[in-house]
Amino acid sequence: MHTATSIVMQAPVSAIFETAANLERWPEILPHYRYIKYLERGAERNIVVMAAVRSGIPISWTSEQMIDRERREVRFHHLKAFTKGMRVVWTFEETPDGVLVKIIHDLRFRVPALAPVADRIIGGFFIDHIANQTLRCMKAHLESQR
Repeated sequence: MHTATSIVMQAPVSAIFETAANLERWPEILPHYRYIKYLERGAERNIVVMAAVRSGIPISWTSEQMIDRERREVRFHHLKAFTKGMRVVWTFEETPDGVLVKIIHDLRFRVPALAPVADRIIGGFFIDHIANQTLRCMKAHLESQR
């Protein structure tokens, strides 16, 4: 499964990057996130339990977050739940129209025979929807700060 979700934001790239990297604030600015619980905390690496809701369906997963300020990327590796093994990369590219923020999700399903069904349910129904909602809400929050 491979998905890419993107949006252009009108805010300084540094503010967008730091907002994406600061999971502690996500439940405040992203209404579909129920909570973020830190299991390990560091300057560039965290282990977190993330919980969101999709159309009233609560979901949660455990993830390792890596903050790479040099490459300007925020990366996640899902450690538990249905998405175990998934790799997520947030990128931030300055363009003439604003900052292109992209979230890329890659997952090789553990049971290959179920991949087509899992791709539609996990990828289409959950991941695409939540990633789009995350980017839209983050954009609204950041652009309202200007």
